[in-house]
Amino acid sequence: MKKVLCFGDSNVYGFIPLSGKRYDAKTRWCGILQELCQNTFTIIEAGCNNRTAFSDNPAGIMETGYKVLPSYLEKDLYCTILAVGINDLQKIYSVKENEFKSGMQKLIRIVRDFAPESGIILVSPPVITKHILSSFFSTMFDEISIKKSKELGRIYKSLAEENGCGFIDLEQITKPSELDGLHFTPDGHRKIAQAVYKMLTLLGEG
Repeated sequence: MKKVLCFGDSNVYGFIPLSGKRYDAKTRWCGILQELCQNTFTIIEAGCNNRTAFSDNPAGIMETGYKVLPSYLEKDLYCTILAVGINDLQKIYSVKENEFKSGMQKLIRIVRDFAPESGIILVSPPVITKHILSSFFSTMFDEISIKKSKELGRIYKSLAEENGCGFIDLEQITKPSELDGLHFTPDGHRKIAQAVYKMLTLLGEG
């Protein structure tokens, strides 16, 4: 079966708001996506809590997207889904808009270098909501993070158009949980899975 890599952060991993545990395979969007794909695609889950896309994460290589991404890339990948980037908006990184675009471009280039036949789908995270300011994650994100997150949809769309990638804007599909303003509810995961499945189907028709 065709292999699809889902590479990303805690929302790919399936982080449960408030409890910090992991949704089971029937609830997190990668698991639901596998059910939707049935015998068409094999979904490879590569989510990691606190993973950045391009910022050097002090937690290590596994949490630093551009460093660990090559280890997941295989030449026979059908598609690579890049659902990562929100953690680069943490206060400690102070990422500027032009740095964000060039950083995500780096990930696209890595996919093209290591898995040249793979299609690419960019998944832009939704806007961080104000609920994060009263959550545990207020130590990591602030109002400036929220403001920057409002620009991500435009940046990802531009990158997708410039690089011939598929594009999904999660802001148009679901919102983060009010429990922490960052992670998704089971309903949000279901909607994401459906959107990704639709995009994979369109990619196959192309």
